[in-house]
Amino acid sequence: MSIAIQGFLTGLSLIVAIGAQNAFVLRQGIRREHVLTVVVVCAVADAVLVTVGVLGLGAAITTHPVAVAVARVGGAAFLVAFAVLALLRARRPGRLVPADDAPATHLGVLLACLGFTFLNPHVYLDTVVLLGSLASEHGDPGRWAFGAGAVAASVTWFVGLGFGARRLRPFFARPRSWQVLDYGVAAVMTTLAVALVV
Repeated sequence: MSIAIQGFLTGLSLIVAIGAQNAFVLRQGIRREHVLTVVVVCAVADAVLVTVGVLGLGAAITTHPVAVAVARVGGAAFLVAFAVLALLRARRPGRLVPADDAPATHLGVLLACLGFTFLNPHVYLDTVVLLGSLASEHGDPGRWAFGAGAVAASVTWFVGLGFGARRLRPFFARPRSWQVLDYGVAAVMTTLAVALVV
């Protein structure tokens, strides 16, 4: 049981850091748009990636530097594009009024969520490489307990973030709040993109 707890705490410490995926989940939770889809996609994707890491494929990825470089450049381009969109939104901040909101399409939200999940190289480094390496230190039966703990942390975090964000809805009824959020999102995305290429 202690190995599973170690996996849970390690997984939680990696996933709680504010990044592109978390910023997207937070925004969708505040807007109450397709939150269940976003939470399920993020949690299932993390479960798959952690499992791949526990199986030992993280080491195989790091042996192909060209693939890692392509993933970094592609991920950086995706993050810069989202940063630009956030800056454009910040220049014309709106307020969250349910009657006035034009909800995003379910397909659009799903595609964006998949993009933030699978086009971000940090996701692979954290889940496949790092968690996979840490899990392997516990031997054959223990690595699966560690992986299960990490998956439980992911599910807990995404459910809490996605459905807990609605409590911030009154705060985001003010245009200035959205402006601050979008500037913050743009800064985070830009920082991550620079970190990827540098």
